[in-house]
Amino acid sequence: MAAARGGFSSRLGFILAAAGSAVGLGNIWGFPTQTASNGGAAFVLVYLVLAFCLAYPAFMAELLIGRYGQANAVTSLQKMSRQAWQKRFAFMVGFGGIICAALILSFYGIIAGWMMSYAVEPFAKMIGMQQVSEWVITQGIARNVLFSALFMFLTVSIIRSGVEDGIEKWSKRLMPMLIALLVLLIIYVMTLEGASEGLDAYLNPDLSKIFEPDLLVSALGQAFFSLSLGTSVMIIYGSYIGKRENLVSLGAQVTLIDVSIAFLAGLLIIPSMYVAQAQGVAIFAADGSLISGPSMVFSVLPTLFEGMGAMGLFVGFAFFILMSIAALTSSISMLEGPVSYVVERHDIERTKATTGIGFLIFLMSTIIVLNLDFMLDFVATLATEYGQPIIAMLCCIFVGWIWQRSELLEEIKQGNEQVENSLFWKIWPWYTKFVCPVAIAMVFIHSL
Repeated sequence: MAAARGGFSSRLGFILAAAGSAVGLGNIWGFPTQTASNGGAAFVLVYLVLAFCLAYPAFMAELLIGRYGQANAVTSLQKMSRQAWQKRFAFMVGFGGIICAALILSFYGIIAGWMMSYAVEPFAKMIGMQQVSEWVITQGIARNVLFSALFMFLTVSIIRSGVEDGIEKWSKRLMPMLIALLVLLIIYVMTLEGASEGLDAYLNPDLSKIFEPDLLVSALGQAFFSLSLGTSVMIIYGSYIGKRENLVSLGAQVTLIDVSIAFLAGLLIIPSMYVAQAQGVAIFAADGSLISGPSMVFSVLPTLFEGMGAMGLFVGFAFFILMSIAALTSSISMLEGPVSYVVERHDIERTKATTGIGFLIFLMSTIIVLNLDFMLDFVATLATEYGQPIIAMLCCIFVGWIWQRSELLEEIKQGNEQVENSLFWKIWPWYTKFVCPVAIAMVFIHSL
């Protein structure tokens, strides 16, 4: 069974794949946008606290469920269940995560398609195709559907190749390139006029804003979105991890990488906003709100690249190509959840399941494109700020209240024999049982 399912061939393979799932539009696009819209440094501070105090414990819960079950999200949760009502509850939680992943991928594919179209724009300019360069960055149904279809095709192609030859191979190749480019762009942006003002807004928090309900909900949603929690992704990734691996350190490393790259993305995007503002681009409205909203990356960075002259064409091309690749490392993880469920529960051949599910999600993307003004934000909010935290909370309840403590300890001890005497084991079980569900529920209820 394990051989047929496949798995990660190395510790590094899992770390980069899980980080790749986290590091994509959730960090490069979502985090800076949320930061700029929710008080700058105050949002960063709340996000960092929630990422380690709520997202990491929930992340560990999902990894443990997956490695214990060695199967898709529904089957893994049901293996932990002892009674009929628990198995029904397990199906609801596991399948809910799969639906959540499909919803995210349906709007995520549209945004990723925009990334790809903006990568085409400077290339088209370089070869003298001016009309094409204008068309690919102009909002329109044909352009949005075309690039969404192209992105979904690439996602499906990788997932059809399986875990080691698809997910792991691409993650190992592309993640280091993305990090290197981020660092180089940050260094360049910091030399431009206006960057210091952006850096100040990013790093000096207004502490009076940190308890604002909207900020808390947005930060919690961002923390769960960037770590791919509540979508069945980390359960299925956990099922591909070898039993000899130390999950405590693995989970901490992935969380640290995710948070670090989100922070790096903010160091690039937020100062870039102020650089663009210094060049005459209106970023904030009179009431202080962000004018460009979710499309900030597409209005601010192109302006920045234009200001670099001829070199800006090459930098813009490289940036949006790698942004597209980062989006791809996330999308393949979101597609893997539904695919693994269909393959294992309904005995459908992997290539057929991947193609069929990919096509259905693309149809969902097309419906969103046809109703872009209200459906994009609606689906994104529904899935990331409500669906993900609720599913992740229920996973914590499973681990804390339904999974027998002795079985839980035995699973963690595989790959970490001394964990029973560690600070992690003294805190994490009760923290996951009591603190995480209550804290997530309080923030969620407050948002209503």
